[in-house]
Amino acid sequence: MKIGILGGTFDPIHMGHLSIADAAMTQARLDRVLFIPAGHPRLKQSEPQASIEQRLEMVRLATADETRYQVSDIEANRPGPTYSVDTLEELSATLGAGTDLFFILGLDVLGQLDQWKDPERLLGLCRLLVLDRPGEQDFSWPDFYRRVPQAEGRVQVIDAPLVDVSATELRGRAAAGESLAGQTPGAVAVYIGQQSLYQQKS
Repeated sequence: MKIGILGGTFDPIHMGHLSIADAAMTQARLDRVLFIPAGHPRLKQSEPQASIEQRLEMVRLATADETRYQVSDIEANRPGPTYSVDTLEELSATLGAGTDLFFILGLDVLGQLDQWKDPERLLGLCRLLVLDRPGEQDFSWPDFYRRVPQAEGRVQVIDAPLVDVSATELRGRAAAGESLAGQTPGAVAVYIGQQSLYQQKS
C-alpha cells in the first residue's frame, strides 16, 4: 500500500492543502493520504493559534467526504518539538511491511532538508513527493543533491495547481469577520465561526 504523508500546522486547513493531497494521490498513484497536524513544529517561528484539538477537528471536517483521506493524531500529544523522522519511524513500525510511505512537501521546505533531524534516516523511511509550483523555478537541484546526496533516486516531482489562499490570509479574514467561502471547506468555515477562532489576533 502506498500512503502519502501530508503534515502541517493546518491553522486552518484550506483548499490549497486539499489540492496538494489530490495532486499527490493522482500523480503518485497513492492509496491513501494521511493528514498529520503538527503539535509543536520545530521550524515554525510561532505556535499555532488554534489548539491541536481544534486543528485536528478542522482537518477531520475537511476530509470527511473523501474515504482515501485519513487524519492522524500521532503528533498531537508528543512533548517538545515535532520531528518528521520520529513520526515516520512510528508510522513505519505501526503500518508494517508492505507499506510504502511518501512524504509530501514543497520545494521551499525541501531546501531545508539538511537542517532536519537525521535526514539520512528519514530518506530511508520514505520517498519524497515534491510540489513543483510557479515561482520556484530557481531551485538548484545540483546544490540540493550535493548537500543531501542520500536523496538521489528518492524524490518524485509532482505538479500541484496554485491555489491562491494561505492560512495567514484566512486567519485575517476570520478576525475581520469576513467570509471564508471557497477558501476552506464549508464545514471548516462553520466550525471556525462556532469556535470564534482567530478573533483575538490575526
